[in-house]
Amino acid sequence: MSIASSRGSALQAGSLQPKPTKIGFGLVLLALLFEFGRPQDFFPPLKVVPIPSLLDISLALAVFVSGIGKYSNTQTRLWMVLLAFMAMWVPFANNNFWALMVFKDMTLYFFFYLGIVTFVNTTSRMQTLIFVWLGVHLVLAVNGILHQGRGVGGWLGDENDFGMEMNVAIPVAFFMSQGAVGKGNKFIYVGSLGLFVMALVATSSRGGFLGLLAVGAYCWLFSSRKLMSLFLGVCLVGLVLVAAPQEYWDRISTITDDKTTESGTAGQRMFTWGIGWEMFLANPILGVGQGNFAWTIGEYLGGRTWQTKSLAGRQAHSLYFTLLPELGLVGVLIFGSMVYFNLRDARIKVLSSWSGPSRKVDRANDPQFARAVLFGKAISGGMIGYLATSAFISTLYYPTFWIMMALAVALRNTTERYVAAEAVVIEERANYAGPSLLRQRPAK
Repeated sequence: MSIASSRGSALQAGSLQPKPTKIGFGLVLLALLFEFGRPQDFFPPLKVVPIPSLLDISLALAVFVSGIGKYSNTQTRLWMVLLAFMAMWVPFANNNFWALMVFKDMTLYFFFYLGIVTFVNTTSRMQTLIFVWLGVHLVLAVNGILHQGRGVGGWLGDENDFGMEMNVAIPVAFFMSQGAVGKGNKFIYVGSLGLFVMALVATSSRGGFLGLLAVGAYCWLFSSRKLMSLFLGVCLVGLVLVAAPQEYWDRISTITDDKTTESGTAGQRMFTWGIGWEMFLANPILGVGQGNFAWTIGEYLGGRTWQTKSLAGRQAHSLYFTLLPELGLVGVLIFGSMVYFNLRDARIKVLSSWSGPSRKVDRANDPQFARAVLFGKAISGGMIGYLATSAFISTLYYPTFWIMMALAVALRNTTERYVAAEAVVIEERANYAGPSLLRQRPAK
């Protein structure tokens, strides 16, 4: 048997050979475009038809018809438990309609998630998905800069929400630049990084600024080229110092201002969080139901007002003070577990060695595996950006975290498949040609 046929037989072994899923993968890319790129907000006539919802439903049908959908990933099972928990709340929540609408949106995101983890089943598709995701966010960044930090619309319309999304994109561009081959590609990624930072600056979001500090620290700590990363960071700081208007610095300086923390928006947020904490203590296990913070806060105000104004109907303005009172400890356990397993799955470096029946193969010098490691760092950095910035905005039911989770699961699955397939090839090569071939890197 030749080496070529050996490789073929290895890839045909069980689940190592992905079945034809071009239509499903195409639907994934379209769903990504309409959910994050939001062409329906650029061209309002597209809103006549609920295209994003139809694409998510089409993905669910495609997964079912393909026969290759798998539900064994821990995050998938956790999400199904979360959906069952939310479904339980629909008939009992104060506002059944909003509980139903959030449940509907989360179900559609789950279909999107299933499409990604099912149809992004090769390393090349994983790379394509990351590049398309980055390209969509590049368009968003340019649009945000041209519109004073406002997003295209929908859940991206608010400056703070848009700033959160830029903080998710920044580490992706940063780590892609570290793995770029050629000056042209590196320039594209570094240029994208600069645009993401300037788009964040355009929002004048104080929460976005704090999130940027967390993202910057993560990127430097997990960079394999710390001196070069430090130099790049200094250049970006210089860009912000030169390009950011004085109004931006005036606003950022109010983060620690007494007026902001006592009687400004920060003080109002902390007052709201205090009410949310009381709501959680009164409903610690199950919460008050998804989407029901605003419809329940009035019951806990007890006549209290903020500067003579009632805050009844106000959102929590925090991921965490949405999660705690709305979904209780059950939701905290599910969401916290998802975060843990996402970060675990993104640690692709743990797959760098494969132990076979008679030998161990180190993948440290495999360019394709090295690229997957960078993808993992990028996804983890994006989640850090989301979690840090979302301390100040209600983003729990936005698609950002849930699709980043899909990227983490798909990256782990595709990399494991690649490592296993190449390991079989190496084993069969060794059996065919002898031990000397063990020193050769496996073909990609």
